[in-house]
Amino acid sequence: MPAEKQGDILCFFINGKKVTENNADPETTLLSFLREKLRLTGTKYGCGGGGCGACTVMLSRLQPATRTITHYSVNACLLPLCQLHGASVTTVEGVGSTKTRLHPVQERIAKAHGSQCGFCTPGMVMSMYTLLRNRPQPTMEDITQALAGNLCRCTGYRPIIDGCRTFCQEANCCQANGGEDCCQKGEQNPDEPAHEEKPRLFDKEEFLPLDPTQELIFPPELILMAEAANPKTLTFRGERVSWVSPSSLEELLQLKARNPEAPLVVGNSNIGPGMKFKGVLHPLMISPTRVTELFEVTRTPQGVWVGAGCSLTEVWSLLEKLLPQLAEEQTGLFRALIRQLGTLGSLQIRNVASLGGNIVSAYPNSDLNPVLAAGNCRVSVVSAAGGRRELPLNQDFFVSFGKTILKPEEILVSVFIPFSRKGEFFGAFRQAPRKESSFSTVTTGMRVFFSEGSRVVQDVSIYYGGMGPTTVCATKTCAAIVSRPWDDETLSQAYNVLLDELVLPLSAPGGKVEFRRSLTLSFLFQFHLEVLQKLKEMGVCVQHVITEEIPEKMQPLPREIHPGLQEFQHVPKDQSDQDPVGRPIMHRSALSHATGEAVYCDDLPATEGELFLALVTSSRAHAKITGLDASEALRLPGVVDVITAKDIPGQKARKLCGYEEELLAETEVVSCIGQMLCAVVADSRSHAKRGAAAVKVAYEDLPDPVFTAEEAVEKSSFFEPRRTIERGNVTEAFESVDQVHEGELRIGGQEHFYMETQSMLVVPVGEETEFNAYVSTQFPTLMQEAIAETLSIPSNRVTCHVRRIGGAFGGKVVKTAALACITGVAAWKTNRAVRCVLERGEDMLITGARHPVLGKYKVGFMNDGRIVAADFHYYANAGNMADESVLVVEKFLLHFDNAYNIPNLRGHAAACRTNLPSNTAFRGFGVPQSLLVVENMVEDVAALLRRPAHQIREINMYKGPSVTQYKLEFSPENLQRCWEECKLKADDQFNRENRWRKRGMSIVPIKYGIAFSDGFLNQAAALVHIYKDGSVLVSHGGTEMGQGLHTKMQQVASRELHVPASKVYISETSTNTVPNASPSAASCGTDANGMAVQNACQILYQRLEPIRLRNPKGSWESWVQTAFYEKMSLSATGFYKGPDLYMDWDKKEGRPYAYFTFGVCCCEVELDCLTGDYRTLRTDIVVDIGRSVNPSMDIGQIEGAFMQGLGLYTLEELKFSPSGLLYTRGPSQYKIPAVCDVPLRFNVYLLPDSSNPHAIYSSKGIGEPAVFLGSAAFFAIKDAAAAARSESGLVGPFSLNSPATAERACLACASPFTQKVPASKPGSFKPWALNI
Repeated sequence: MPAEKQGDILCFFINGKKVTENNADPETTLLSFLREKLRLTGTKYGCGGGGCGACTVMLSRLQPATRTITHYSVNACLLPLCQLHGASVTTVEGVGSTKTRLHPVQERIAKAHGSQCGFCTPGMVMSMYTLLRNRPQPTMEDITQALAGNLCRCTGYRPIIDGCRTFCQEANCCQANGGEDCCQKGEQNPDEPAHEEKPRLFDKEEFLPLDPTQELIFPPELILMAEAANPKTLTFRGERVSWVSPSSLEELLQLKARNPEAPLVVGNSNIGPGMKFKGVLHPLMISPTRVTELFEVTRTPQGVWVGAGCSLTEVWSLLEKLLPQLAEEQTGLFRALIRQLGTLGSLQIRNVASLGGNIVSAYPNSDLNPVLAAGNCRVSVVSAAGGRRELPLNQDFFVSFGKTILKPEEILVSVFIPFSRKGEFFGAFRQAPRKESSFSTVTTGMRVFFSEGSRVVQDVSIYYGGMGPTTVCATKTCAAIVSRPWDDETLSQAYNVLLDELVLPLSAPGGKVEFRRSLTLSFLFQFHLEVLQKLKEMGVCVQHVITEEIPEKMQPLPREIHPGLQEFQHVPKDQSDQDPVGRPIMHRSALSHATGEAVYCDDLPATEGELFLALVTSSRAHAKITGLDASEALRLPGVVDVITAKDIPGQKARKLCGYEEELLAETEVVSCIGQMLCAVVADSRSHAKRGAAAVKVAYEDLPDPVFTAEEAVEKSSFFEPRRTIERGNVTEAFESVDQVHEGELRIGGQEHFYMETQSMLVVPVGEETEFNAYVSTQFPTLMQEAIAETLSIPSNRVTCHVRRIGGAFGGKVVKTAALACITGVAAWKTNRAVRCVLERGEDMLITGARHPVLGKYKVGFMNDGRIVAADFHYYANAGNMADESVLVVEKFLLHFDNAYNIPNLRGHAAACRTNLPSNTAFRGFGVPQSLLVVENMVEDVAALLRRPAHQIREINMYKGPSVTQYKLEFSPENLQRCWEECKLKADDQFNRENRWRKRGMSIVPIKYGIAFSDGFLNQAAALVHIYKDGSVLVSHGGTEMGQGLHTKMQQVASRELHVPASKVYISETSTNTVPNASPSAASCGTDANGMAVQNACQILYQRLEPIRLRNPKGSWESWVQTAFYEKMSLSATGFYKGPDLYMDWDKKEGRPYAYFTFGVCCCEVELDCLTGDYRTLRTDIVVDIGRSVNPSMDIGQIEGAFMQGLGLYTLEELKFSPSGLLYTRGPSQYKIPAVCDVPLRFNVYLLPDSSNPHAIYSSKGIGEPAVFLGSAAFFAIKDAAAAARSESGLVGPFSLNSPATAERACLACASPFTQKVPASKPGSFKPWALNI
């Protein structure tokens, strides 16, 4: 701390308790303060950039002017601690707990099954809690707005929405409780037989009522503090940064004059990410939040002056309040701004981000600046030397990227938003990668003015964002419109001028050049339609303006989420009430998730002397390391050591699929950006991070890196072996078919985006080189083995503990082992506990993703729709290391028949070795990519034959006793049953009536093999203890990652021991209780571990039999006590020796799976052909999962997997730079599905009367199969695009690669506007991003 002067004391409240901080560091966020200083770990770290909502808390402040208390949700990861003076913070711990009293929000999310891994649940609770503090009876619109900034990777959101829906007024209708027929439709006919009531996932009658009087009050001390006279300037000094919060405008101006480069921080939504992600250091930060002039609102006859410090939420509320007070013609600009504010960022961001900050940060794709500029808004700026001046917000205001015309010492004080005039119309449009909480791709503000009764344009102003380094004005286009009548002729000339005026270079940052240019035209066309509608309403003559009738209106896409159906079977009538199997039991940790009490790896308290590890990774994709200098890092405060490959005492590489993968780069050559080179250990996270940044690495680039599958094929760069398989004789069959067609499909990769990043803590026990490893992993045995081999010690010295995982999806196995080894070496070398928790960007960079795949096919078929021959070539981009890629490509070929009996079928699959980070296992393990290519082939056949795709699917489906391409016999009867249950009719009428909106529908089947094809992995063990009081402790080898495995094991033990589930406890998974366990993967965790737990419990129950027979009326507790006194062992090991599965690739035959899970999904979407935006209107899924052990868990798995598939096929894009750097390293660049992506009607049906002799209680594995069902949305979008293409006379197969993003869908529709944009020729320019 600088010696000059002690900082002020920071005073605020957390959960009703006063907190005073004498040495508040401006670089500390509320999140790190809560977690590390106060040990309130319910608030989670998910991304660190305000993009996921896991760290949501409620902030409450007194507004001195109005004496009202405002409550708003905020992201704790962005909120500087120093900003909290005088505020009250409520975290999930302050809302309720299992020890004292649950809050209704916590109870309802838990009991509605809205929590799986539970990592996002505290954030969801806090968003909803804050909404209820402001609106105790919210609407569904309020709820979806409140949850828009909270991401969940497990549930698919439906159960979260259902839990929250119970607070709505409209929720009292029975439909909201899962009933299909509404009570409001009249009474049931008494003559009709009464239906047996269908079982429900939850009963809302059991819920606690919401009682607003029970909430924490705002601390009176803070009211007194706020009302005390003479506020003084506050100063806080940290290790590197000082923070000053002046109390008057005069003082603020003097400060800024002395420190013109110091940034003003209000919401920290711009400065914060710059400091965190780009390493920007500001020695002084100025917080003007106590300067009242920045928050004043003044109404004049011409408009309203809004203080630049007002949050975007406050601006939205102000404009909404003004609407009913003004004539409609005066509110045009207000309504355009409200439209943009509704989707700008998330509610948590809008609650803190300021209007002035939004303007002066001058983002080129700002949503507000084009509207403010088009609306002739002005700003008032002031400086100490130059006094006050007003500036128009126009083209000249925005100088270059992130820069405005303001001088460094000037401060933006307020913004003038004028009232609109009669005959003045506004348009505001945006297109973003995701409908909400996403930076725009292109955004626009448009204004046109007509004199009364005329359609001749008096004045027009058109601004765009996302079309250059600044907000740009389409001046020439405006000139082509002004003084002319508003009609088709004027506008079609304007389109041509606009196309010439707004030209983007083909390698422009952000890419999507053709799409962005077409959007400028589409937006102008949409504005054209809106204005014609307005003119018509005003009675201005607009005949003969459009060839067809003026469309009623370009309505926004539908958005209301309706209650869905979740159908499953009742348990048998004779089943004991105590037996929980088959019932929708709540996740055993759901209440702990909702209260923040559930402990994840990084929530474990720090031990004395604990160190933090940060990694140094390669910044080159293909280079020789010529030097690595850590001397500067070692000189930094807090840095203890640097770990390199030389420090590893044992194995320096891990072997997988026959290839070695170095833990830390030991050879001189690096083969991808993100390869781990060394690690820095320090006394804190921030010190370790700074130390890692200070390590200097020198490189010499090597020629010809390989990035794409095509480049790998050209250079024969593969991981061997490559695999082939064939059924029938494909070559011969091609000679005898009616038609032959060739096609290809690209499928992009997918980031796991588990909410909890890679986390581990390795603690030396202190003697005989023993270690406890606490790791967030699916495979504790591998962690134990890997750490032991790396440290050259026996496995019995390492115990790996896993309590729960915040999501994994296949991504917490191989890379986690490498990270655990490095952390283990650091703990061994320093003899201190070492913690390693990756930041979201590091995690995405280092750990790999789902394999991108290039699929090529040749298909031979008859004119009646029968597919006779098909030949597939799959090329998976494996990245720089083998990982599990060879196993993934094998699975391509074990599933590529999907549901179809194609008599002559051949497949070739190769794992391409490239210079990208190595890809790894991901839910579905290659099947979602493999089957998309197959289904695309089927769609092509349908398009060529001009028949609906579902007919071609049906013709070619397996029927009767069947055999796979690897000679495994199976019955497809339940696949057929699922198909028949799921069929729906398409809506052709809608497409005939709408030119720019199209609906599409698709129905897709899946046949998914369950189990490990490596037979030895199909084994499991369990250890069950019964204690003298009758309580039961179960340990098994599976890990709980949200799939509800522990809950199901509790159900199994309860049934087998005939005790209530409440008597059964599962603490953690650890290698010292159950050794040599297989990974929790391949959808068979319940199958294997369930059998092992069943075995152990049956042994114990059998052991107690003599005592039970002697005393049949005795209680469980009395039997156990008697057994103890009779010296009987009350502990048993259970074991399950699974089926001996195998695949012989030489003979091309085997039995790699124990059985198949079948499913069918039907999706209907509505597509906006002008922008590529779509909405999933309805999804129906029918799945055969045998007899469900727990319907709530299984339906949750199906919904979550479907939404993950929806993300894979329609939304999520990994973008790499031409040098191989991953651009998309966080939720602001990489979009997973959010609440706005949930199907508006989402129905799941578990196939009744099904059984499966190969798994516990006749159930089936369900974790992975439903991911592929998300492809129904992809093919429905393709169907809608085909309808749009037919309007332009285009028929037959067309290319649509996955994901079908708005960009791809829009370009596929081939509207007149996309056709105006000249297509770029690949190879003629250097693209912004690689086409992986």
